[in-house]
Amino acid sequence: MSRSKLPKHPKLRMPAEWEPHEATWIAWPHNENDWPGKFACIPHIYAEIVRHLARAEKVHIIVNDAASERRSRKILKECGALAASIRFHRWPTDRVWTRDSGPIFVRNGNKLAITNWRFNGWAKYPNHKNDDLLPDHVGEFLGLPEFAPAAIRREKIHQVVLEGGSIDVNGRGTMLTTEECLLAKQQQRNPGLGKEDYEQIFEKYLGVKQVIWLGRGIDGDDTHGHVDDISRFVGPRTVLTAIEADRRDKNHVPLKENFKRLRRATDKDGKRLEVIELPMPSPVYHQGQRLPASYANFYIANGIVLVPIFGDPNDGVALDIVAQVFPTRTAVPIYCRDFIWGLGAIHCMTQQQPAIE
Repeated sequence: MSRSKLPKHPKLRMPAEWEPHEATWIAWPHNENDWPGKFACIPHIYAEIVRHLARAEKVHIIVNDAASERRSRKILKECGALAASIRFHRWPTDRVWTRDSGPIFVRNGNKLAITNWRFNGWAKYPNHKNDDLLPDHVGEFLGLPEFAPAAIRREKIHQVVLEGGSIDVNGRGTMLTTEECLLAKQQQRNPGLGKEDYEQIFEKYLGVKQVIWLGRGIDGDDTHGHVDDISRFVGPRTVLTAIEADRRDKNHVPLKENFKRLRRATDKDGKRLEVIELPMPSPVYHQGQRLPASYANFYIANGIVLVPIFGDPNDGVALDIVAQVFPTRTAVPIYCRDFIWGLGAIHCMTQQQPAIE
C-alpha cells in the first residue's frame, strides 16, 4: 500500500482504548516454540477470549493459511465462540502479538487512519519480517491512509520502531511509556533517539502533548520494559499502576519508583493524576524462568474488560479494582497461567480498531 504524506497541519490523535471500538484484531496462535510443552491449550484460551469479544464487537482473526483457518474455526465452534461478527484474513505471521506488530490506529480529524511503525522483533528476534507487514495488510484491507513515522539519523531517514505495548494513552494528549524500553541500550529500538526526539514524534503522529516517563518494567518481561504490564490509563486522569508489596521481590523497587513518578506527574493540562494501586500476583515460574504475570495486561473492549488471572489470591482483588474503575463494563476473568508462558497476555495479543466518529 502506498503511504500517505503527513498533512501540512495534521490532526492525528490516538484514541484511548476505552473509546468505542469498531473491531479487535488478533492473530491465531501457530508458533509452538512460543509455548514449548504447553501449546495444545493455547488455541482454547484464544477461543475463550474470542467468545467474549465477538459478543461485544467485530473480531478480525489473522491466520497463516487455509489449513490454519480450518483448525481455528473447528476450535472456535467446539468452544461456542464461532460467530457472525468474526472475519478471517490469511496473512502469514511470525508470532501473535498484534499489539506490538499491528497498526496503531489514529483519528485524522473525523476520519480513521493507521500509523505504520517499523517492527523489528523487540530488537531481539530475527524472525519478524511477516509481522512487520501486518500494518500494510490491515491498511490495504480497510482502505485507510497510512502514515509511516520516521526520524533523521546521521543524515538518513529511518522508519521509527515502536510497539503498541510500549505506550499507553488517555486519548487527550497524555502518554505513559518507560525509559527502560525506549531509551536503554539493551534491546535498543532506535539508536540515537532521545526523549525529546520521541516526544516530537509522538506529538506529530499520535497527538501526544505530554509524555510521562516511567522507569523500569517488571522482572521476566521479554520486551524489556513494556508499560502495558505496569501502568495503564483507565480514565482521562486516572491510572492503574502495579505495586509489589513484597520488599524481597525484584519488582518492589522499580514499581514503587514508578508509583512515585506518577504521583508527581501531570497531564497535558497540568492537572495531577489519580493513581490507583493494582496488586501483583505471586511470581509465576515455569522451567525455572520467571514469567511477566501482571493484572495490568488487561484489554478494554466495548462493554467488557478482559482481565488476566493466574490462580492467585490477588485475582479477586484485581478484578474488583478493575470493575470499580469501569462501572459500565463487565470485568471478565481470563485464566492466563499457561498463556503467560508465551511471555505475553491479553493486551499483548489484541489491537483495537476505533469506531469512526
